[in-house]
Amino acid sequence: MQLVRKMQKRKAIVIILITLGCLISVISAALSYLKPFKGKGYSGEDFAIEPYISAVDYDNDGIDDQTDILASAKEYVSTRPKYKSAYYASGYPDDGYGVCTDVVAFALKGAGYDLMHLLNEDVLAHRDEYNISTPDKNIDFRRVSNLRRYFERHAVSLTVDVADIEEWQGGDIVVFDGHIGIISDRRNKHGVPYVIHHSRPFQVNYEEDILEMHKDILGHFRIS
Repeated sequence: MQLVRKMQKRKAIVIILITLGCLISVISAALSYLKPFKGKGYSGEDFAIEPYISAVDYDNDGIDDQTDILASAKEYVSTRPKYKSAYYASGYPDDGYGVCTDVVAFALKGAGYDLMHLLNEDVLAHRDEYNISTPDKNIDFRRVSNLRRYFERHAVSLTVDVADIEEWQGGDIVVFDGHIGIISDRRNKHGVPYVIHHSRPFQVNYEEDILEMHKDILGHFRIS
């Protein structure tokens, strides 16, 4: 009888510990969920890297393009968009959902660049440059391969070597194989910048230290 009581007591303790562990995990996840960005990290100044300031202010709002794009990317992900791939008659998602390309589209839109119209115009004028059988402006600008081709044609192409940390600046665009994001102004301890992106459902942080992990960087671009 005493042995049974000891076993029941141990079982109860185990259940309590498991419950506490789950509760801590839930609380931690909930707290993280309130913050779309990671902690402070490092800045370019910590590595003697001056932030790039564009000479162009496309929308004439008093903020240069590079700064505008970065700020707009942060503003978009601060709304914590939920991940879902869908077609919108409005082109731009208007229901709180989105995918990786929408981070870039809204970032550029905040600086005055309407990718939906810009890419569509380029596709119609240069059909042979894009692998698009039937152009559709509402979705074409939300596909990674199309954006990569557009930026190759209209943006400044930069190094894809992550070791050249001074060449990576907040507000740049990085294209991976099947994925895309905006370079952050925050960096890891090696000086490699984080990426502002949207890659999966239930994403906690929209700014992540992933650049060094990717061996499939296909492009690195700067709008102006």
